[in-house]
Amino acid sequence: MKIVFYAILLVHGLIHLMGFAKAFSLASLEELSHSISKPFGIIWLITTILFLVTFIMLITNGNGWWIAGLAAIILSQIIIISTWSDAKWGTLANIIILIPVVMGYFQNRSDSFKNRFESIVQEQLATQHQPELLSKADMEHLPPVVQKYLEYTNVIGKPKVHNFSATLTGEMKLGQDKPWLNIISRQYNFYKKRSRTFYIESKMFGIPFDGLHSYLEDEAVMEIKVGSIFSVADARGDLMTKSETVTLFNDMCIFAPATLIDPTIDWKEVDALTAEATFSNAGHEIKALLFFNEKGQLVDFSSNDRYESADGKAYKNYQWTTPVKDYRGLNGQNIPAYGEAIWHYPDGPFVYAKFNIEAVDYNVTEYRGISD
Repeated sequence: MKIVFYAILLVHGLIHLMGFAKAFSLASLEELSHSISKPFGIIWLITTILFLVTFIMLITNGNGWWIAGLAAIILSQIIIISTWSDAKWGTLANIIILIPVVMGYFQNRSDSFKNRFESIVQEQLATQHQPELLSKADMEHLPPVVQKYLEYTNVIGKPKVHNFSATLTGEMKLGQDKPWLNIISRQYNFYKKRSRTFYIESKMFGIPFDGLHSYLEDEAVMEIKVGSIFSVADARGDLMTKSETVTLFNDMCIFAPATLIDPTIDWKEVDALTAEATFSNAGHEIKALLFFNEKGQLVDFSSNDRYESADGKAYKNYQWTTPVKDYRGLNGQNIPAYGEAIWHYPDGPFVYAKFNIEAVDYNVTEYRGISD
């Protein structure tokens, strides 16, 4: 779909050279029956240049490409109206190009999800402090199986984690009978004052949509928009915040195991390979079971305190698990490279997300966007 749009943009822009060529007698063009003055021929040339600038800015991820695109469309449509009998079909190309231009405008507004994501993260990054090193004494209160996990992940002797950023790719489903959608996301978690900010991008039938999950202070919110314009989900309230409290703790277990030394977490040893944790935040208490293998790797996480909601209005409670595997070293720590998110419905499990952990950075001091 993107390649088709680029082709339309490029070809439509180059076609405007015909008017410039005719105005300056550079070519005999029978397709254009109207006479074109030289000043108006310059406008045809400027229109071509604006479309080419739009094309170049798009493929190089330049900010403000939609401004050049909108200017090109306006000039192009003026040209088309002035030569309607010859160029009327160019209106269709302008309409096709206008749709992404409008979406580009909304994506670059200060209240767009991407800009709000950056604003939230930048504000939290403004408060920094020098982390201490994590020692064995810091984890003496943990069950043996959790201590073994921290040893395996290689966090001992490393700086304690006060924040992290992660980049994920993968697939997700919006329903059991829905197709898999490719996704890319970036998130930032902070632990001095616990927070989680998660931005995700995807496409459905070629139409882009993005989402922003934010857990700040005592409220969690999940918002999703199609084309950065039309809201399709806005989940908030106590059940949403409790659900995201589970997610917040899940992130600690998978992405930042060093944070599990937090003395406010209540641990219970279930058996040699299983531990139960009680975690509280923003007045919400959740429980989770952590399952490990003989190597000390976390292999699954399970909680009954998370609620499913497709639209933010109706909530249903199901068991939620996140099996993980394929451990590898990232920035000196061993963490899983692959994970799944599963709802356990009465009629069987539903794998709704598959994630590849592409990058994790700890104690970050600078903002990096999703495309960096």
